[in-house]
Amino acid sequence: MARDRQSIVKMSRREGYALHPKAHKALVKRPTPPGQASGGRGRPGRASQYSLQLREKQKVKRLYGLLEKQFSNLMKEADRSSGQSGSVLLQLLERRVDNAVYRAGFATSRRAARQLVTHGHFMLNGTRIDIPSIRLKEGDELVLRDHSKANEYFKKLDDVSPAPGAIPEWLKVDRKKVTVAIKGLPTRDDAEPDINDQLIVEYYSR
Repeated sequence: MARDRQSIVKMSRREGYALHPKAHKALVKRPTPPGQASGGRGRPGRASQYSLQLREKQKVKRLYGLLEKQFSNLMKEADRSSGQSGSVLLQLLERRVDNAVYRAGFATSRRAARQLVTHGHFMLNGTRIDIPSIRLKEGDELVLRDHSKANEYFKKLDDVSPAPGAIPEWLKVDRKKVTVAIKGLPTRDDAEPDINDQLIVEYYSR
């Protein structure tokens, strides 16, 4: 299964944005892009509009763990849909199975959630799945497989408990049973607040 194997810390430094929890400290220590000396001038003070669009696209693509073709196809689908393309794009990203596992607080990052899904730990509506890009809809239910309950990771699930109020309203989570019920669809507000989706739309509209 294709995936981006680049260092998440290096990618975070390139985007100037923590794409993974462990990247926060690295950005404080080394805020400059990879290959640029920390004692240099740092990031340019004025970037071109194209550069802003590109960096925002790269940031969101890497944040959700997609490859270029996957992200481009998702943007095309968002353009064909009714509603604002940028908001639809973020909704489609939020509805991915790996993102739902992350949002439910069963993983500390989307990369970790993707690994849990690809290892086949969850069932969707009674069927074992291992594809992280599966799109969830209202009424779906993710359940931890009985076989996986003995896994040491899930025995220590309290170690990755989400922050209070972190679980979005469109998910109903039972941490004891390790289940996620899809109550509705995510809204634009359920995505990270510091995403400028309009820049991404502009990038693909060139």
